[in-house]
Amino acid sequence: MKSTFVLIVVCIFACSISLSKKFKEEEKPSWAKKDIRDFNDADMERLLEQWEEDDDPLEPDELPEHLRPSPAIDMANINPANPENILKLSKKGRTLMSFVSVNGNPTKQETDDITKLWQTSLWNNHIQAERYLIDNNRAIFMFKDGAQAWEAKDFLIEQERCLLVSIENKEYKGKHNRDEL
Repeated sequence: MKSTFVLIVVCIFACSISLSKKFKEEEKPSWAKKDIRDFNDADMERLLEQWEEDDDPLEPDELPEHLRPSPAIDMANINPANPENILKLSKKGRTLMSFVSVNGNPTKQETDDITKLWQTSLWNNHIQAERYLIDNNRAIFMFKDGAQAWEAKDFLIEQERCLLVSIENKEYKGKHNRDEL
């Protein structure tokens, strides 16, 4: 029983060695003959491509964002009078950042507290946004699904301390701002 197992393991090992793609020394490209310590970025990229050449292709949702196919937009169902809707559909599944300004003259801590509260409210409404402070009165809200940015904008401009929300270079004034722009 034990000898049969050992024989099977040896056969599998022998098959894997004989089926693996290996270059003979004279067939190797020049970059493969170099010492690994002398590899440059291009050599490492070729090595990675060679390593991954027999791998199964990744599913579209596993690909990096820049390699994913764009979402299909059905132009027949889009109202051309509402360009915001077209933007929202085109950003579905893509990362998008919006800039949010707090009115008044807040300290960095006050801005942090206010935007943290807004972020929590968005999360409670199933809108996932990461928040990064960039100034005493300004923060970036980053959305993994860009379509959610417009829903978040609708919430944010209703907030008492919201001065301005900027998405895709379009600015939306907060409804309670005191014309501080």
